[in-house]
Amino acid sequence: MKKQSLRISASTIDPGLLSLPWSTPLGSWPSEHIVSLPKGLSRHLVRFADLSGRVVAVKETTEEMAQREYEMLGRLAGHDVPCVSRVAVIAGRTDAAGKALPAALVTSHLRFSMPYRALFTQVLRPDTADRLVDALALLLVRLHNVGFYWGDVSLSNTLFRRDAGAFAAYLVDAETGELHEEGLTDGQRSYDLDLARTNIAGEIMDLAAGGRLERGVDALTIADGIVSSYRSLWTALTDEESFGVDETWRITERVQKLNTLGFDIDEMSMETTPDGTSVRIQPKVVDAGHHQRRLIRLTGLDVEENQARRLLNDLDEFRVRSRKPLGDEEIYAHEWLTRAFEPVVRAIPYELRAKLEPAEVYHQVLEHRWYLSQAQGRSVPLAEVLTSYINDVLRHRRDEATIMGPPTETMGLPVVTGSVEVSPRPPPSTGATSSRAR
Repeated sequence: MKKQSLRISASTIDPGLLSLPWSTPLGSWPSEHIVSLPKGLSRHLVRFADLSGRVVAVKETTEEMAQREYEMLGRLAGHDVPCVSRVAVIAGRTDAAGKALPAALVTSHLRFSMPYRALFTQVLRPDTADRLVDALALLLVRLHNVGFYWGDVSLSNTLFRRDAGAFAAYLVDAETGELHEEGLTDGQRSYDLDLARTNIAGEIMDLAAGGRLERGVDALTIADGIVSSYRSLWTALTDEESFGVDETWRITERVQKLNTLGFDIDEMSMETTPDGTSVRIQPKVVDAGHHQRRLIRLTGLDVEENQARRLLNDLDEFRVRSRKPLGDEEIYAHEWLTRAFEPVVRAIPYELRAKLEPAEVYHQVLEHRWYLSQAQGRSVPLAEVLTSYINDVLRHRRDEATIMGPPTETMGLPVVTGSVEVSPRPPPSTGATSSRAR
């Protein structure tokens, strides 16, 4: 049998791609190329590999499906939607005997991300489940807002990153997705939402069957949560609102409400009634990331939305506490960055820096300081807070930059040790919000 030529499609070619064993079926790749990480359930074989010192996910599929998903991930990235980054499509694979092998889609591993099963060690707590569902609901709203029909919504097809007491969700599998530039119909959105509810219920029931769900937790109640979260968010983003011409302050109120939810307005459609007694408005939401964009503009820090909100709250408090006259916001942001944020990050011992992202560490230090101060009835100095946080909290967490399992095993279920997911009680200044209508 004639051996085909290897074909690589990539926006940026990494020479390391040529060193991976493409002539070997993915399931038989030698251990020196494999990085063992927990992954979600998948209809295709997926393994993690080392590519030029970074971790990538390799999925075997058909060439047509690999190319389609590669292009879809690129289009979603253009819409600034949270999803994994595409790396390459590998086609024309053959083994040593010239037998054709499946094509492969290569995507970047999202650092500090976890499949939902890796977010707990023994049992899934109901509050953790609620936060996962809220994060997935927000992701689904963001996808629908840009006209993306997922067609396979589930916790398994999502990665989660910690986000200041909440979670941020990222799309992993775009194989079944369709991008409609003209927007989605109500029927398409409803189908995705119904599918999400069904899949989540099945995934939670699977955990219950394996004894990994806290007693008294109802899988259907958790699954129903995505419906209420999604509808609450979608209504806030898209509903038309009417008010009297003497209540124009409600325009500002609507914008501020959307900003609080993390969304920015692209434009506002306003129309007065024929008799001139009332005004109707309907916002066009550009996307989530309101606080992220403000923090990047002021400090250059690129973090999750709730983390950005928490850091901005601290920056604003820093500005109020300053004895200097209030002036340019950028000046205070630079002073906060160099005098507050960076010293905390630098204080973390090198061997512990893979535990959590810097922004999450800073958020947790602020939270830890609040709890210590409440418990001791005094304002605890930052140096004392850092020592307590590092020794009593951070050292006992698992590393989340890449959560490792057995060195040569390809895992469908995660093997995790060390930390137990607890329900945070954020201090009043966190500003963290949930979209769940409870």
